[in-house]
Amino acid sequence: MGREPGPGAGPPLLIACALGIEHFALRSGDRGGAPGPVTVLRTGMGPERAHRAVSRTLGEERWRDAAVIASGFCAGLAPGMHPGDLIVAEETRAPDGTTLCTGTDLLVKALVKAVPGRAVHTGPLIGSDHVVRGPERAALWAGGAIAVDMESAATLRTARAAGALGDGPDARPVAAVRVVVDAPEHELVRIGTVRGGISAFRVLRAVLPAFFEWHRSLLLPRR
Repeated sequence: MGREPGPGAGPPLLIACALGIEHFALRSGDRGGAPGPVTVLRTGMGPERAHRAVSRTLGEERWRDAAVIASGFCAGLAPGMHPGDLIVAEETRAPDGTTLCTGTDLLVKALVKAVPGRAVHTGPLIGSDHVVRGPERAALWAGGAIAVDMESAATLRTARAAGALGDGPDARPVAAVRVVVDAPEHELVRIGTVRGGISAFRVLRAVLPAFFEWHRSLLLPRR
């Protein structure tokens, strides 16, 4: 799982992803500089599995106060996006509601430093219960979303519900950072079978320092 909380430790960081390849990328990235306990949780694919896994983990005493980042791959919706581009959600959207994200601007700055040369896009990230392609992708883009995946919205919604504090100033910090593996002009059949998938994997391995910088900012005293 990862480095577990110990006595007197600050709030931990839970990074949730769905696929084995995402879990491997995040687990094999640079773990140095983590300001507190951190774990990478593989939830399995789809919103229901994400909900169950995150709810179960946050129900454990040692992870009860964790900040949560949903990460992994996604499908980009905007024309001109490329595999390896980064998505930082300002909010996640799903049929059961919208979840506002924490510290988007800070994450963008940290990612620009951690993964130089990669485009970073911000905007709404929408959830789906299936792989989105073709006309459906265009419809989601027309509705205002910039990217889609199957787990982020459920992950963040579950995390906020577990905190029982909604989207107020004392809500559990949550964020979603995804790497585009599939875009309107670059549709993939399987992750890792073409150059774009390999590029996205390398970017995902490089994001941890940005996550730790975001987490570190949460541990600073509030003014």
